[in-house]
Amino acid sequence: MVRRVAVIGAGVGGLASIKCCLEEGLEPTCFERSEDIGGVWRYTDSMDDTRISVYCSVITNTSKEMSCFSDFPFPEDFPNYLPHSLLLEYFRMYTRHFDLLRHIRFKTAALSVRKRPDFATSGQWEVVTETNGVRESHVFDAVMVCTGHYQEPYLPLDSFPGIGTRFKGQYLHSQEYKDVEAFRGKRVLVVGIGNTGGDVSVELSHVADKVFLSARSNTWVISRVSKHGFPFDMVSTTRFNHFLDWLIPSALTRRIRFWKFNSWFNHANYGLASTKSSKFKVIVNEELPFCLLSGTVVLKPNVKEFTESSVVFEDGTTEENIDVVLFATGYIFPFPFLEESVRSLIDDNRSLYKRIFLPQLEKPTLAIIGLVQLTGSIMVGSEMQARWVTGIFAGWNKLPPPSRMMADVLKKKPPVKRNPSERENLKMSFIGYTDEIAASAGVKPSVLRLLLTDPRLALAIFFGPCTPYQYRLVGRGAWSGARDAILTQWQRTLKPLRTRVVDEDSDRSSGWCWMCLLALPVALTAGLLLSKHPKLGCRPWAGLQL
Repeated sequence: MVRRVAVIGAGVGGLASIKCCLEEGLEPTCFERSEDIGGVWRYTDSMDDTRISVYCSVITNTSKEMSCFSDFPFPEDFPNYLPHSLLLEYFRMYTRHFDLLRHIRFKTAALSVRKRPDFATSGQWEVVTETNGVRESHVFDAVMVCTGHYQEPYLPLDSFPGIGTRFKGQYLHSQEYKDVEAFRGKRVLVVGIGNTGGDVSVELSHVADKVFLSARSNTWVISRVSKHGFPFDMVSTTRFNHFLDWLIPSALTRRIRFWKFNSWFNHANYGLASTKSSKFKVIVNEELPFCLLSGTVVLKPNVKEFTESSVVFEDGTTEENIDVVLFATGYIFPFPFLEESVRSLIDDNRSLYKRIFLPQLEKPTLAIIGLVQLTGSIMVGSEMQARWVTGIFAGWNKLPPPSRMMADVLKKKPPVKRNPSERENLKMSFIGYTDEIAASAGVKPSVLRLLLTDPRLALAIFFGPCTPYQYRLVGRGAWSGARDAILTQWQRTLKPLRTRVVDEDSDRSSGWCWMCLLALPVALTAGLLLSKHPKLGCRPWAGLQL
């Protein structure tokens, strides 16, 4: 029987795990090596701090309604996309509201997590921690690892001949980037066109002499702002779009998606992406197209080699007098504190059942929280994982036999191992994955049942944004405020925008009512199909946009 649970890390996943443990009557102890909560979202300008944090100017890529904890909405006056300071304040509010601080031991590093000699029968773990130089050994019934993706910088210098031998300029990983001051007036090469690479390139373009952005993959760029001014993820991440994504053949879905991407600007003209490519990534950046259009950022292909002061690209072109190379090449997650016999089983997150459990363990008392890659908010995915996991620890939820779990892992695991910079291609559908875990935990809402009992709520769930509150309507942990939170989510979205009142068309609300009435047959049909296909829409790239 699991009672005492070790939670490693007090970031998003750790806070959610502590709360979920308490809700299930478990006894969590969280070990956080730094002096505060927040994980990577707690910004520090210290270059000596080995802790990985966001850079100063970062803004969330997912909106507040799509990113909140499922029973704790953001304050309505918070902006829809948040700087790190406001997101950290929200974490503090959550921590105070649910009284989580007393379960966290700060400045305490987890040095090792090892199976006890009787693990095959007890499932227990020995956890060795260190606080101010003093080591301590603990025994726990289960362990929830909440250290996330951003553990150690991935810096593949061997793939860039000359960078460590001939090149005389400075090079660094994006982990070391804090603000623009050190790059003022310099010629900078940014390697990697993920979200970080795009953000940093745009920011540096305001002060650097020239910024070059090296990309080796096809990349589609989208904006946080939808065509009508609403947050993009609230418009695109809906169960209706998810249903269409399953219903329409994948080749046609991809063509529609590319057409949508190109409706903002033609990506081929900018050298970013081609509709003929089957491999691609999607990044969020409103300013990058203008920087490319104005020449303050110049897009280049993959790097071939470095000389003393220049860089040669694979297309044969050369850029001279490069002062700084900034590698935005991602991170790896080595889990150094786990014993080797366990760590060797985690070659990547796709070796885990549901991206959480190791099927090879005799007892399922080790859970990896927040390692999943989703097309939506990792905060929501981490909380859902924690709810399911603590339900298993408490005995309410059950796992299938190890053989079935291993078969599921092998079925979903891709044949080729990819490096961290290519993980974008393997993102899973936000709705598909979250629904899958929610169904296992018994908290997935039924659109069909709601159509019969609460049609207004059913329509909001099916055609509106798939906000986290949907997973608090039924099952263990149901929240009495979930229905109201869903029906008022657009009010909280508009509240911070309406700082100046203008006349509004009064006919819009009646038009919405007519549209909802006309949509009833569609929702009913979809509800029937969804009930017959519980694994609907689990293609890795599903749910981005239609």
